[in-house]
Amino acid sequence: MRADGRLFDQLRNVKITPNVSEYAEGSALVEFGKTKVLCTASYESKAPQWLAGTGAGWVTAEYGMLPRSTHTRNKREKSLNSGRTQEISRLIGRSLRAAVDLKQLGEKQIIIDCDVLNADGGTRTASVTGGFVALALALKKLHAVSEIKTMPLINYVSAISVGLHNDNIFLDLNYEEDSSIGTDMNFVMTDKGAFVEVQGTAEHTPFTRDQLFKMMEVADKGCRELFIHQAAVMGEIYRIAGK
Repeated sequence: MRADGRLFDQLRNVKITPNVSEYAEGSALVEFGKTKVLCTASYESKAPQWLAGTGAGWVTAEYGMLPRSTHTRNKREKSLNSGRTQEISRLIGRSLRAAVDLKQLGEKQIIIDCDVLNADGGTRTASVTGGFVALALALKKLHAVSEIKTMPLINYVSAISVGLHNDNIFLDLNYEEDSSIGTDMNFVMTDKGAFVEVQGTAEHTPFTRDQLFKMMEVADKGCRELFIHQAAVMGEIYRIAGK
């Protein structure tokens, strides 16, 4: 058992509330335990200039933390002004592009904004998971009003953190665990079992190949549970692989 009473392979309480923004084409408030992220999807009828004439669209993301989302006040972030902010923004964008056939989207762009309201570990994985719901809801709305001709959604995408300590594998790290654990990783996966991104570091003791495979298995379990949470609030937009 962990300090918060969870089993090693147990997610925190997950809650996804859709359509929380009146004006965004798609939106979701995602909660992983005490971590809360507001995700909104905004539609632009033109793709970035460098895609002009290609027939393909684009999905990108911006991530930020509100000043009192952490234990002490952070200075208000300018757009993409820190290395960490840029790295997480790019991670979210790459992850969500894996959910969409950009050719089917056409020369249009969807921007996902992920604003951390409260941070207790796993803000980037919550952002990917909630950002996917906001993206899917936006695509559903755009298709319903014939702004896009076909639904370009091709994968569910979710993300989860996994940690390793004394050969014990922890799923979905909170801040206390993340700040003290030796090895921590982030996995982004599709519902077909493919990996979009794997990020991992060993702070003190290197991890073995067998331990990596075990962490991958636990991450797969966590992401599949998150797909079910996503599907519950999205409705019949796209069926999870194997369901």
